[in-house]
Amino acid sequence: MPGAGHVRKGRYGAGVRLIVARCEVSYSGRLSAYLPESTRLLMLKDDGSVLVHADAGGYKPLNWMTPPTVVAEEGGTLVVRKRQGRTEDRLEIRLAEVYSDVRHDMGEAASLEKDGVERDLQLELAAQPHALGEDLRLVRREWPTDIGPVDLMCRDFDDQWVAVEIKRIATMDAVEQLTRYLERIRLDPAMAGCRGILAAQKVRPQAATLADARGILTVEVDLETLRGRREPDLTLFG
Repeated sequence: MPGAGHVRKGRYGAGVRLIVARCEVSYSGRLSAYLPESTRLLMLKDDGSVLVHADAGGYKPLNWMTPPTVVAEEGGTLVVRKRQGRTEDRLEIRLAEVYSDVRHDMGEAASLEKDGVERDLQLELAAQPHALGEDLRLVRREWPTDIGPVDLMCRDFDDQWVAVEIKRIATMDAVEQLTRYLERIRLDPAMAGCRGILAAQKVRPQAATLADARGILTVEVDLETLRGRREPDLTLFG
């Protein structure tokens, strides 16, 4: 384990550190939570994600922090901080006894790669962004942020910024992903008004509801239509 005082900024990368330890966890921020000392699995990913798992509860972590974060190790305690405007979320994990502490380099293949349909949708929509139902012009594919690239960055008729995320099936997780991208993009004053569009072949009803609540437009697009092999039947939500 790195020595006391070691600080690591979460970054978009391809590695993960796994710690199995008896620990207690406290969280402060928009609310407070406390987990008494017990054996848990801690996952620290290079993209800045930190997850606390127990043996029970299935795949869902007991507590977590999403990127961007700053992780510091201070005398046997992991301190994870995330700034959000004027507020700060803070996750403190006191390590009472460490049973295993290993790091795995996931390699370049660990970076999220779109499946064939998503990749083809991205290419087609980059060539014809108006298929999203608006007068859009493409600025760049794979627009970089410090937590990952946005599929398409466009400008609309009023020259306002529009971030487009593309999925084969749009779920609530896709809405959360685009929300995080928008948070990072809007930190630039010149892009503070950037809005989002989530495009997919199929939009789950729950995803459409969540996106609407967050001011994100969801659009169903069909790959065969974009390729000119089928008559258009564009559906807009939100």
